[in-house]
Amino acid sequence: MKPFSKQSESRWYGIDRRDFMQYIAAVSAIPAVAASAEEAPGKSHRFSDYPFTLGVASGDPEPDGVVLWTRLSPSPLTGGGMPTTAVPTVWEVATDESFTNVVRSGKTNAMPQLGHSVHVEVTGLEPHRWYFYRFHAGKETSPTGRTRTAPATQVMPDQLRFAFTSCQHYESGYFNGYPHMQQEDLDLVVHLGDYIYEYGGQDNRPRKHLGSEIETLADYRTRYSQYRLDTMLQETHRLFPWVVTWDDHEFDNNYANLVSEEQGISPEAFLARRKNAYQAYYEFMPLRRRSFPQGPNMTLYRGCQYGQLANFHVLDTRQYRTDQPNGDHQKPMTGKVFDPKATMLGKPQEDWLMSNLLQSNATWNVLAQQVMMAPLNRGQGDDRRYSMDQWPGYELSRRRLLKFFHDRQISNPVVLTGDIHVNWVNDLQLDFENPESPVVGTELVGTSMTSGGNGGKPIQEYERAASQNDFVRWHNTNRGYVSCELTPQHWTTHFRVTPQVEKSESSLLTPASFVIEEGKAGAKQA
Repeated sequence: MKPFSKQSESRWYGIDRRDFMQYIAAVSAIPAVAASAEEAPGKSHRFSDYPFTLGVASGDPEPDGVVLWTRLSPSPLTGGGMPTTAVPTVWEVATDESFTNVVRSGKTNAMPQLGHSVHVEVTGLEPHRWYFYRFHAGKETSPTGRTRTAPATQVMPDQLRFAFTSCQHYESGYFNGYPHMQQEDLDLVVHLGDYIYEYGGQDNRPRKHLGSEIETLADYRTRYSQYRLDTMLQETHRLFPWVVTWDDHEFDNNYANLVSEEQGISPEAFLARRKNAYQAYYEFMPLRRRSFPQGPNMTLYRGCQYGQLANFHVLDTRQYRTDQPNGDHQKPMTGKVFDPKATMLGKPQEDWLMSNLLQSNATWNVLAQQVMMAPLNRGQGDDRRYSMDQWPGYELSRRRLLKFFHDRQISNPVVLTGDIHVNWVNDLQLDFENPESPVVGTELVGTSMTSGGNGGKPIQEYERAASQNDFVRWHNTNRGYVSCELTPQHWTTHFRVTPQVEKSESSLLTPASFVIEEGKAGAKQA
């Protein structure tokens, strides 16, 4: 991987710093302009076709509100089909699906600079209750979405039910886990990244990406639109609030901060593409204004508290990390793995995380993040090998966080992980090389929704790893998602499996369930 030079860093994607700051000032004003629609009603817009083709979504719930999302796009796969002007959009929130009791409403602008996406941060709602919402633009009305606010901060709910998933490669199969997820009584859906894949379309697969590998803003918008037109995914957004974070494929495979996986990519081209990728991600996700992208930078790490029961610490392990050590891939834990300057989170995010953990009064502290934290040895015999893209490649960062769990007695840390396309249940030990070392946390690794195809067959590397790493409690190579039930006393995890993702429909299996007891790190099979 080719790092940037000092000279390169003095310029941003081909413009000098003064022009860059002017750009930042301009785009930073977009959310404020969008919110001023109440003062400028404008003319009723006429659409060439139904504008709400990409549905509705909600996310980042708080006790008094939630983010509502939609995007006006009559022709989502051919540029959107919208004018280069702002389009006034009305939103409503009601306690009932027929909207006889509308409790909040307003008007906002769908801005062309953001692809006519709409992000409404509703406030003034009651905690821990379901609401219905919809949008109106011109003479058209969106589908009706359903969302739920978080419990009041000082309240201990009886339970929380959520599902998490990741890695939904469109070409690898159908998102047929989502219809099963829709049947569960969930409060929340958590997505851990690889929501899209950036690769160009390939033949002889269940489905095909439009176009070649994506790089421009238009490319990324089309790719997200293709995914959101999937009715299984779109309906799951409609039914539940989501908490989202990204991994690498929302931009480019295995990138690390300002370092590309590919050789010969100029810093200007890299940052231009990252800017496009980050903007498109914001445009298509129900995110708050605090995550609004600033050129090639976007603050995605944040908290989401669910009363006194659970505190979600949503992490970004891509944007701030140092380059993967030792040339990436599977390597011995030597050399740059122990570089004291190496970091997975970056110092500001790590400080934020530790501060939030210290201040958390929740029973369960949930780290929603991307790559495996347990040091999974995948080598053979004395040739011990670890993924340099995962936490063991940043071993001092990893150990520092686990030591923090232990020394500061953080309440019930549970790490949610995606990325690897395999289910794992891992005990997180303070010192993995000492069998007697205390278990200080639990890691639940979700498999992919589709990435890798049907799955289910034994993989020799992982079979070997499961047998030679004592902290592994279970693993599975099928596709699907993970469903979690939290109470003040127990965390119960159900691993849901869809054996056939290369077909539009699949049965659902639950090959294993695990329980974590409050105050006792580590999972036991139910």
